[in-house]
Amino acid sequence: MKIIEKAFEEGRTTLSEYESKQILSSYGIPVTKEFLVNDLKGLVSATREIGYPLVLKGCSSEIAHKTEMGLIKVDIRNEVEATSAFDEMRAHMGTNGRVLVQEMVKGQRELVIGLTRDPQFGPCVMFGLGGIFTEILKDISFRVAPLEKTDALEMMLDIKGHKILGAVRGMEAADLDMFSDILIKVGRIGLENEHIKEIDINPVIISGNKPVAVDALVVLEERKG
Repeated sequence: MKIIEKAFEEGRTTLSEYESKQILSSYGIPVTKEFLVNDLKGLVSATREIGYPLVLKGCSSEIAHKTEMGLIKVDIRNEVEATSAFDEMRAHMGTNGRVLVQEMVKGQRELVIGLTRDPQFGPCVMFGLGGIFTEILKDISFRVAPLEKTDALEMMLDIKGHKILGAVRGMEAADLDMFSDILIKVGRIGLENEHIKEIDINPVIISGNKPVAVDALVVLEERKG
């Protein structure tokens, strides 16, 4: 895969959010509509294509914690706010930093989907409660890839908070077929790309009833030789 080869050529083992989502998208996993820009002209073009409200994020393979670094701005509603946020991020990152202009996905339910390459079992797919609750509650389940649809449905029901996927507080039930498809495809990515060590898709926001990958991180194995 060209994205992975490019990272290795540059001596990197971490992909940027934009690169990570390109890999997900190439497998048919739904991701946010977004554009990577490095100047004001690109910013204006992206905002017109996506529409407001939107999100701006500093984008680099070296940035793991965007929120703590002030490199994420949400609910941007006009060109003045977008330009101000863009200038502020570029000041933080320097002229080489690029900015991800992203649609703002609305939804109150956040899940996490991931993959880890176990030395014994190989690629293992993970599912659980996402957002800030991932580390706090550690409500997650695992299955070894490849996954069948029954495996994907079972692992979703395995978490204690599985009722979040149902019709709750006026929100419609999540599309479990779409979730199953994502889990199966994440397993496929691990099986078909031996250099991928980890995938972290967090959060996956349920927008209406459909899951959308809002943030993602792909980590590669150290290249041998």
